Amino acid sequence: MKPELQMKLALFDLDHTLLPLDSDQSWGEFMLSLGWVDEATFRQRNNAFYADYQAGCLDIHEYVRFTTQSVRERGWEAAHAAHLQFMQRVIQPAIKPQAIALVEQHRAQGDTLVMVTATNEFVTGPIAKAFGIDILLAVELERDKAGQITGEIAGVPSLREGKVIRVTDWLAKQGLDWSQVSATFYSDSTNDLPLLEKVQVPVVTNPSPALRQIAQERSWRILDLFGHT
Repeated sequence: MKPELQMKLALFDLDHTLLPLDSDQSWGEFMLSLGWVDEATFRQRNNAFYADYQAGCLDIHEYVRFTTQSVRERGWEAAHAAHLQFMQRVIQPAIKPQAIALVEQHRAQGDTLVMVTATNEFVTGPIAKAFGIDILLAVELERDKAGQITGEIAGVPSLREGKVIRVTDWLAKQGLDWSQVSATFYSDSTNDLPLLEKVQVPVVTNPSPALRQIAQERSWRILDLFGHT
């Protein structure tokens, strides 16, 4: 007997999917604008990490150590104050009506909304809230006994196959497995092929050229949320 359907899931990648930018890279640029990091060395490394991500070979542990360094040096209070400015100046203007409408369409259908992103929880927590998405599966940051982030990742990073693992673990905590859910997943990147291949309804969204080609070959739905350039 086929298991009874228990939940409809709408899974959303964040960067270049719901946002027309990369929030992690943009946070780096924002730290530059605050003078928190050395411009020449930081931008070079930040851009190199982003190129690795696009190529599917990012060392996410090394990247998280790099991208959280200034937050660790400045402390939580200063970091949170800076993130409020980041939300106001960078993220809010980038939240487009069509992205909000997509999320709200799934909410109206009674779907459980989940943001699944390879960007860390510090950067993405307030962004998920801005979209009204309560469940965030992001890269979790390890904390020491004093509650300060260490620069290491806690648990499985939500990158590539890690996204499937994180969603599977989250489902298990709800007492569910994949056979009991109907899942749609929106993503722009070939890094997300493992999860796109896992769900019933893959929707490639503002896709990279490589992912667009794969989607065309597999007859997956293509959604150009911000216009196809």
